Amino acid sequence: MKLILTADVDNLGAPGDTVEVKDGYGRNYLLPRRLAIVATRGAEKQVEGIRRAQELRAVRGLDHAKELKAAIEALDVSLTVKTASGSGKLFGSVTAADVAAAIKAAGGPVLDKRTLALPKAHIKNTGKHAVAVNLHPDVVAKFNLNVVGA
Repeated sequence: MKLILTADVDNLGAPGDTVEVKDGYGRNYLLPRRLAIVATRGAEKQVEGIRRAQELRAVRGLDHAKELKAAIEALDVSLTVKTASGSGKLFGSVTAADVAAAIKAAGGPVLDKRTLALPKAHIKNTGKHAVAVNLHPDVVAKFNLNVVGA
């Protein structure tokens, strides 16, 4: 079965790669989890869009990572969320995807949610929280996220 990967798959490839896999692996694992799409002429056109999106998120090197670190640490990132009560507990939780969207909204770069390291798995109360961004093996950007209740 010929497939085009839409996400990183260990020991198989990166997004945009065209791979040949066994039918069962493709049908029972890759396709249901949306890690790949069937390779057709229309899908091959989508590969270019997938690669472009991946290049936007990728850090090109140590110098680029240091530039991104300076840009991220200069930001004042604030996120408004719904609270359950006046005590500061959130109605839900703030995830890494929410933080990545808040960075982009604050004028920062587009980041992959997997590069963000939250204090715990999720932020569940209002206030200031320290967040780290792993841009490169040698470069980690740290900033304070201000979670405000609405």
